[in-house]
Amino acid sequence: MRLREIGAPDAAHIAKREGQHKYDHGHVLVLGGPPAQGGAARLAARAALRVGAGLVTLACPPAAMAENAARLDAVMLRAVEGTEDLERLLADRRLSALCLGPGFGLGDRERDLVAVALDAGRPTVLDADALTLVARERMLRQRLHPGCVLTPHAGEFRRLFLGTLDEASRAEAVRAAAAETGAVILLKGAETLVAGPEGLAVHAATGARGAPWLATAGAGDVLAGLIAGLLARGLGGQEAAEAGAWLHVETARIVGPGLIAEDLPEALPAVFRALGL
Repeated sequence: MRLREIGAPDAAHIAKREGQHKYDHGHVLVLGGPPAQGGAARLAARAALRVGAGLVTLACPPAAMAENAARLDAVMLRAVEGTEDLERLLADRRLSALCLGPGFGLGDRERDLVAVALDAGRPTVLDADALTLVARERMLRQRLHPGCVLTPHAGEFRRLFLGTLDEASRAEAVRAAAAETGAVILLKGAETLVAGPEGLAVHAATGARGAPWLATAGAGDVLAGLIAGLLARGLGGQEAAEAGAWLHVETARIVGPGLIAEDLPEALPAVFRALGL
């Protein structure tokens, strides 16, 4: 199976132009988790803002508001206790993309919130705990739609699609998963695979583009936020996933050894300058 190679994103698709305002660049809603588990959602939110989303809101349980307020400035906060709170938030059509899963939780509340989020039909990134919930709950799997981007690592992929996954079968498995769900599938790894309506593509973070220091806690949460931010700005699911994968590695290459996840969003301005934005 021939794989198209993912290259640098089209600068024209992610540049900002004079005369635009923040709502021209979309509004990301990140669903966060309980107290002491909010770091992953904050990483995703900051990445979405750095990649150019005009606004980012982190919605979390009321008990987690103080913790998040102490750690965030440009990212806005909203309290979401249950499904009615989320439905009220989603009544605002200016919320143009959702990010579900990082540090979120796996209880009945979280399951029901994911269902409401998917029913909203917005461009949506599902990562981490959201993927585990989809793997467990048939009713969530049935709610997946073409605006979804799923970002599993190998273990999450096996739980979602109940199959083996080896080097020989990775490409065909990802292609089949995209066809089955109707969603874009990004399978993380040193060779990241993206399958969707534009076919199958690979980004190889090996050789000259190797970035082994991405094997660190929180790096995947940043990737989810990058993709959500690009979705909010109007990129299609597959284009956002491919651009996010490329930017994720490029920021890691700029930071280099010793990288921690917090470094990745801060390296984006240098990447954007190199792209001529």
